[in-house]
Amino acid sequence: MSPFFSNKRLIVLLVCMIILVALIGYSMSDRRALSWPEQFVTDTVGSVQSAFSRPAHFVAGFFDNISDMRNLYEENKILKSHLDEYASLQVELNDLRRRNDELEGAVDLQDDFELMDYTVRSALVIHRSPDRWNEQVGINKGAQDGIEENMAVMTSGGLIGKIDQVSQFSSSIQLLSDQDVTNRISAMVDGDDSVYGFIEGIDHETGYLQFTKIDIEAELEDGQTVSTSGLGGVFPKNLTIGEIVDYEYDEFGLTQTAYVEPSADFYHLDYVMVIERSAPTIDDDINDDSGDDES
Repeated sequence: MSPFFSNKRLIVLLVCMIILVALIGYSMSDRRALSWPEQFVTDTVGSVQSAFSRPAHFVAGFFDNISDMRNLYEENKILKSHLDEYASLQVELNDLRRRNDELEGAVDLQDDFELMDYTVRSALVIHRSPDRWNEQVGINKGAQDGIEENMAVMTSGGLIGKIDQVSQFSSSIQLLSDQDVTNRISAMVDGDDSVYGFIEGIDHETGYLQFTKIDIEAELEDGQTVSTSGLGGVFPKNLTIGEIVDYEYDEFGLTQTAYVEPSADFYHLDYVMVIERSAPTIDDDINDDSGDDES
């Protein structure tokens, strides 16, 4: 036997090389279908990968969801804090706008009063009575500032009341809505024929001021403006009070009562104006005439 064929290891090596070259050539050939060994290996590897990848993806997704929920919670807290801050700023902005409008109106009104020879003193509201039956507010001006009892008090919207008590450095205002029986203000409706009566507190059922003691034959209309009459020598004339929204006859049919929507807001009072009537009044003229007669 030839010595070449007697070397078995060399023969096995050559056969393996031939098979390897054949497999390489076969794998590099242009073909579409896989052989069954390749299919078996591919399917086996794919099944193993699928078996391990699903739990891995589930675990990874679970932790990702926890992380997302934590981030979402933190973002939600931040957004809520921003919303609370925005709401607070919006309230503050609205309050500043309201005060600014009130001050602008007060400046314009003060100029008008100065032309009518009225002395106007601005004051800051410092407290309000919590008693629903005694509607009073306090201001930071008193006798040292020239404030006296029964002076009219207004906002840029209209009349709100009168000075009730005076100390040296502060005063209290009795609002038109006060239910005190002595809280009565002479008022009128200006028209072709002036209609007179009294503002006597507020009707708590409707929230409107009560304009009472009106002549039974007086012609009233909704929307008419009610203002101070100037009679009695206490208040200046033509200080706006509000508008008539309804009216009715009294229970005895002798007079009429009108309901007046106040032009001023009694529940948002920051700045007020105290009006001193410096012009001569009708009562002053009458007293002067009486004095002349007596002399």
